Amino acid sequence: MTDLAARFRKLWDSLAPVGRDADSGGYLRYALTEPERWLRAWFRDQADQRGMPVQEDGNGNLFAWWGDPAAGDAVLTGSHFDSVPHGGAYDGPLGIVSAFLAVDELRAAGFTPARPLAVGAFVEEEGARFGVPCLGSRLLTGEIAVERAAELRDAAGVSFADALGDRPAGADPVLLGRFAAFVELHVEQGRALVEQDAPVAVASAIWPHGRWRFDFQGEGNHAGTTRMADRRDPMLTYAFTVLAANKEARLRDAHATVARVAVEPNATNAIPSRVTGWLDARAAEPQTLHGLVEAVRAKAAERARRDGTELTLTEESATPLVAFDGGLAKRLATLLDAPVLPTGAGHDAGVLAAHLPTAMLFVRNPTGVSHSPAEAATDADCAAGVTALARVLEELTCR
Repeated sequence: MTDLAARFRKLWDSLAPVGRDADSGGYLRYALTEPERWLRAWFRDQADQRGMPVQEDGNGNLFAWWGDPAAGDAVLTGSHFDSVPHGGAYDGPLGIVSAFLAVDELRAAGFTPARPLAVGAFVEEEGARFGVPCLGSRLLTGEIAVERAAELRDAAGVSFADALGDRPAGADPVLLGRFAAFVELHVEQGRALVEQDAPVAVASAIWPHGRWRFDFQGEGNHAGTTRMADRRDPMLTYAFTVLAANKEARLRDAHATVARVAVEPNATNAIPSRVTGWLDARAAEPQTLHGLVEAVRAKAAERARRDGTELTLTEESATPLVAFDGGLAKRLATLLDAPVLPTGAGHDAGVLAAHLPTAMLFVRNPTGVSHSPAEAATDADCAAGVTALARVLEELTCR
């Protein structure tokens, strides 16, 4: 094990147990809950150890500064701490741990940046608690209204404003204007780097994607006394819609997933009165995504008519195609001699890319699995990621 890999492991182990579920082996690090708040304290401690003052933007996002923030033209790096329910260890935290270690590498080499460098930790990237992914970066950039964000509620009815401890501040053009570029390092959520036998890659684009809520309203009734012909069962409409989403996605070489459902009254011996399902849809091209969602909506509506149920479709979030700054991506790929890959996964980098030059680095995931306890990365590849990130930050802050 190299010295850098050993230092990665030591720093990684300082946060690895936080929020781990003993039964699944996955993580429960919902935004602004106790495990994530512990990690936010960890972030402040790591920044303090490095003499990097921490700024909070009023939306839950944290920024640790190397250099004077007011100088402007800064380079931002970092990621997020929160996880999907029972998700993997590396999705998010790897980018923050690697950022602090990259600062250590640069300092050990005697490098002093000519422009400020900031390490960021964005809040509620996964959207697992309040339903909107990349909420912190959307607030910072003004891509979501403060009023809507403040009233977002988790499964227990707690609002984002209550969890934050105040009404979110919303867009901060002064802070955003201080950044000249953003680079996010992330574990790869796929097996392309395994197939290419490379430890690190540069991202080219993020597929357009979004989340749509399908509310199916029917008539609650007794499971044992209601004739089949008399039922208005929204579960049938929901089940048909799940199968329709799968078929339409396959026809278009797109992705459609329905993995979250809520049923009322959720009793074994009662016909549901209401079923809500959430569709996650993604495609390589915007028109393909639009066609997919419209086809699922049309089939669900027709089935609802036949079932005697009612359908309401709500778009909860939508992210357009993100093509990362081509000149920056090419520059970094040449610098690192690394392959260039697209991704179907959303990131804060995708939000920030609409406002400043943005790039992403991927670290090899030997399992190819993500949003699962099986997500993985070797210490050697993580060290390679730190080295790559340090080279990128040196390149971007040297002038």
